[in-house]
Order: sequence, then structure tokens, then C-alpha cells
Amino acid sequence: MEYFQVEHSQDEYPRVERPQDEYPRDEYPRDEYPRAERPFARKKTKKIRVGSRFIGGDAPISVQSMTNTDTCNVDGTVKQVKRLEDAGCDIVRVAVPGNEAALAIKAIKSAVKIPVVADIHFNYRLAIASIENGADKIRINPGNIGGEDKLRRVVEAAKSNGIPIRVGVNSGSVEKDMLKKYGGITPECMVESALRHVSLMENLGFKDIVISLKASSVPMTIASYRLISQKVDYPLHLGVTEAGTMFRATVKSAAALGCLLAEGIGDTIRVSITGDPVEEVRVGREILRALEIERKGIEIISCPTCGRCRIDLVKITNILEDKLKDCRKNIKVAVMGCGVNGPGEAKEADIGVAGGNDEALLFKKGKVMCKVPQDQIADVLLREIENMDST
Repeated sequence: MEYFQVEHSQDEYPRVERPQDEYPRDEYPRDEYPRAERPFARKKTKKIRVGSRFIGGDAPISVQSMTNTDTCNVDGTVKQVKRLEDAGCDIVRVAVPGNEAALAIKAIKSAVKIPVVADIHFNYRLAIASIENGADKIRINPGNIGGEDKLRRVVEAAKSNGIPIRVGVNSGSVEKDMLKKYGGITPECMVESALRHVSLMENLGFKDIVISLKASSVPMTIASYRLISQKVDYPLHLGVTEAGTMFRATVKSAAALGCLLAEGIGDTIRVSITGDPVEEVRVGREILRALEIERKGIEIISCPTCGRCRIDLVKITNILEDKLKDCRKNIKVAVMGCGVNGPGEAKEADIGVAGGNDEALLFKKGKVMCKVPQDQIADVLLREIENMDST
């Protein structure tokens, strides 16, 4: 490396004294510091095959999304699915509003790698057509599928083709008799709606079932999933419906999904965002990383900055996040603004910087490597990360 030699004063990067009762850093190898016991042991659920993936059981928690293209536009839909694949999407759902969309599933599936789920509302025949054209899973809405006889026909088609069905209850379309019974939407109302259809499917000898109970209210979502988790062992698809645009949807989804996953509830997730579905995948994967359920992908930690910061930390961090957003290396990157917590945090990361006066110290695997001028910090970090192996 040909940046700068490490020469700095104690005043520039002051050492922070720690309380005597706190464990010394050097007593533990990097990444093996004592951790609080995780409060979530994942609930054991039935393992369901969805194309080349599994949901539930010992399968990893998968991240799903849904295309917002016209499904009949095969080229446009395939292009978007491939972007979702690159972002780390495990399973994708497509809308099937008509027969042409159902027929398009065959061409879409032949061009993508991840399982394709057909989203069905109102017309049970579209579910059957989607199955016949290779859909890996069907999502039906109990509130509008059209009654027991039509559900039976969908189940028979799914059963004969080995295709699972998601019973997807949505707070905005619960059956009228359920609303009347409970006086409106309640967790009990949503759970009974789901269980009524699950029972019908079980009576037909069908048990390849996934369940979702989505509401736009975070407390309603949490309460509904908690309740149904006590009653069934089918895998649960978590999500907050109609969550809003990027900022609000991220907050609501992180609150609801984070709470449930921390309680061991949930086998697959979808973050609903009004906008680019690729962002749904990125937020979903970040939720799993934040809970330490998943350790794939770049983790960037950065300080909020204060008056001590003498580098453009916001700009540097934004560059890193943009360039590394789809990187699947398991690397922790620390971008710290000053010498208070900077050296300590940077040393605990795989690679990181601690800012000084228009420059920064570069740390790698806990060791100080060199000084880097401010205008080279982002480029140096990106180059070093590119050359690093995942840990």
C-alpha cells in the first residue's frame, strides 16, 4: 500500500478509558466477544418445497418480492426478476389478473432461476391455469377466491402437480361474515379466516400450505402472527401490507418483522414498498442481517458524526453503500468519523477507517495499515474490499 505512513499524535486519536468492570477487548479473539443470548429460537414448522427452494423447517428464512411489471410483458418481467435475483431475492411473485398473464408464466420461468409464485384473486380458473403453466406456488386470498367448491378445484390441481398454496389473508379483503362476527378487523378475525380455509384444504388431504396474515397496522400484524403461530405448524410468510413508500415501509416492516423474527416466528418475509421491488429485497436482507439471522452481504457501520468529525463521512458512507449494495461477501466495514470510538470500532471490523484531520487511519483485520487522505478514502476501501475474501 502506498498511501501514508502511520504517524499521529495521542491528541489526534485519543485513547478512551473504559470502565474497570467492562471486559478488556484483547481477552477475546475478534468476532468472539461475549454476546447477550439471542432471545429467539426459531419455531419448528413444516418444511414446504417451492420449486428449487424450501420454506419452513430447517430451511433458511427466505426473502421474497413481487414484480410490478405487466406480467404479460414477458421481457420486462424477466428483466425485473433478474434484477431481483442479483439483489438476493429467493422467491418472486407475479400478478395474474387474466389468462394471458397465466400463460406468460411458462416463458418467465424458463428465463429465470428463482421460483415463481402466481398471485391469484377472484378467479380460481387463473390459479389452475397458472399451475398448468409451471407456477411453483399459488397464492390465494380467502376473501375473494369464491367459495369452497372453487377452492376444492384449485387444491386438486395443486395436489396433482405437487404445488404448494399460500393462504394469504389481507386485512383489506376479509370475508363479510368474518367481519360481521368480530365487528371488524381483529387478529382473531384474520386468524379464523385463514384457519377456515386451511381446514377445508386439510379435509381434501392437502397440507403443502403456507400462511400469511397481512395488515397495514404493525400491532395488528404482530398480534395476528403471534396468535396463528400458537395454533398451526405451517410455515408463515411475514409481511406488512400497503406499508407505503421507502422510508415509512422500511420502518414499519423492520418494526413488525423484527419483532416477530426475534420471537422465532416466521419462515419467509416480504417487505412491501411503493416503488422499485429491488429495494424490498435489500431491506428484507438487511433486517435479517440486523437480527444476525443472516451473515451474507456487506455490513457497513458508521457513526452519526459530531463536531469532532473532520472528514466528509456522509459522502464516503453513501458511496460505499451504493457501490456495495449487492455485494454478497461477508465483510464488516466500519466508517468512523473521529478518534473517540473510531479506532475501537474499526479494529473490530474486517476493514475500516477512523477519521482525523482531512484523512483517516485504515484498519484491516484489527491492524493499523496506513493513513489515507480524505479524497481517497472511499476508493481505497472499495479496492481493499474487492481484494478481500469473505470471512
